[in-house]
Amino acid sequence: MLNALSPTSVVASRAFFPPLLAAGFLLLLVVLASLLYGAGPVSASDAMAALMANGTEEAWFVVTELRLPRTIIALVTGLALGLAGALLQSMTRNPLAEPGLLGVSAGSGFAVALAILLGATTATLTTLAAQLGALVGCALVIAATRVQGLGNDPVRLVLAGATMTGLLLALTSMLMLMDQRAADEIRFWITGSVAGKPLSMLWATIPSITLALVLMAIVARPLAAMALGEKAAVGLGHHPGRIRFLITFTVALLVGSATALAGPLIFVGLVVPFIARAFSGPDIRKTLWLCVPVGPAVVLGADVVSRLIAAPAEMPLGVVTALIGAPVLLAIVRAGRMPSL
Repeated sequence: MLNALSPTSVVASRAFFPPLLAAGFLLLLVVLASLLYGAGPVSASDAMAALMANGTEEAWFVVTELRLPRTIIALVTGLALGLAGALLQSMTRNPLAEPGLLGVSAGSGFAVALAILLGATTATLTTLAAQLGALVGCALVIAATRVQGLGNDPVRLVLAGATMTGLLLALTSMLMLMDQRAADEIRFWITGSVAGKPLSMLWATIPSITLALVLMAIVARPLAAMALGEKAAVGLGHHPGRIRFLITFTVALLVGSATALAGPLIFVGLVVPFIARAFSGPDIRKTLWLCVPVGPAVVLGADVVSRLIAAPAEMPLGVVTALIGAPVLLAIVRAGRMPSL
């Protein structure tokens, strides 16, 4: 099953290769922009000179110690959220199923806030708490899809998720009232940002993300079969219940890792699969491949915008992703028909 995501099987269509190549090229441009532009006094020309080993010590420090770690963390966060959104939408067969809209990110965020309040100081503990919270959120999503009349209606499912998100955010606010010291840290983290995050946080999430990628490779082909219906998937030798469990666990690992790194970013898991499906069609395997460059490009691009839109100050990354994602959500809801999954 591991060859379900092999390039020979996925990039078999000539029509699929140009979008994948274009997305990869766009990602390279966004990475370069992230290294060159920022809200600080180091200009793009100074940063380019530093990259060419001809810049000042200040420019070299800003590029290598501030912008480069920020870029890497944004790339990993975008990859995780993009793949998680695609998996969640395919599992629920709902184009509006997004971790930030259905309470998965909020559950992860609440768990991290609770961990901070209880004194968690290591990146490993924060990551573990985020993943446990995301796992509970995923379980609630699955339970919601089993409610008669709810799982088949994308808009009603999102409304149920919004209710759960509101409840979890209220509980997180209550935690902030209990400890002013922890409240300042939680408040900065919950707005969503990749600024000032040490790479030690990234190293703590690498094992989880690696495991998630392996599980994703295993479930990709059975998930594509489930798009034909559960009876068809069973006839092909797959076990839908087992596949749903693996997807739930995979999404929890991805969303938990992304939330631990950058806070709860809403709409990323909606926008990235929406863009990928526009070029890949309903095949989940092709969608996942396109999410690999598109997800990092969206989050890193939003981070670059967050640095420049209010310079010399910075706008929270979570605000920018919400501004990008809200029109996409409205476009999907107002469409004459939901995209085919």
